[in-house]
Amino acid sequence: MPGGAGSEGPPGFPLRSGPGASGRGTTVGLFGERHTFLGGLGPGDREALTGLGTRHAYPPYGSVVAEGDRSTFAVVLLSGWCTVWTPTERGGRLILALRRAGEVIGDMAALDGRPRSASVSTLGQVTGLVVPGERFRRFLASRPHANALMMNQFAERLRSADHERRALASMTVLQRLAERLVELADRTGSPENAAVTIRLPLAQHELAASVGSTREAVAKALRLLREQGLVRTGPGTLAVADLDPLRLLAAGRPHRTET
Repeated sequence: MPGGAGSEGPPGFPLRSGPGASGRGTTVGLFGERHTFLGGLGPGDREALTGLGTRHAYPPYGSVVAEGDRSTFAVVLLSGWCTVWTPTERGGRLILALRRAGEVIGDMAALDGRPRSASVSTLGQVTGLVVPGERFRRFLASRPHANALMMNQFAERLRSADHERRALASMTVLQRLAERLVELADRTGSPENAAVTIRLPLAQHELAASVGSTREAVAKALRLLREQGLVRTGPGTLAVADLDPLRLLAAGRPHRTET
């Protein structure tokens, strides 16, 4: 695995420290905003927005929007999870973001009318409110609070994208995976049997796509983390046994067990 100068990590996984490394607590990443657009709306704004669209049910692992498409509708997620992704030159996928209930997808095309910048697919069953682009623009123009929420969403997503670019340039696969596991545990995890179980249907190849790596490299990193007792994996399950060492790994400061 390629590495760079910095702290010595576990065998085969040299660590790097620098501006791309994360400190304690992940503030940006796949998820972007902590508070959703729909959750931030008042009752009147929420009712007005609901009246502008139609509910639509999307099947598991189905397409919501496709990169390059000229459609301009926005989708407010009412339930479920989606991945935002773009194809790689090798025919794989790079997962850019995860979106949950309450967030808006397709908002950029709805606002500027340009082709879709990425594809969005469902993770499991998803229900969304489909709002035509023109109606969505009028809604934001007439509702200052909703417009401010959308601007805040854009700002947080931009910060998240900047962080991910730095991570790809300056962090090893193990560091990026450690940071991603911490983020997933913080956002979707639930305590079970002295560990934090990640409640998100991400397959291993999707986890690899979320850190910009190959399935083989991520499988190797997961095996190392299992051997150190930091994570537990099983059919359709992923649990983090100890978050603090993962935070140290992500920050380029390897955890060492005292003997």
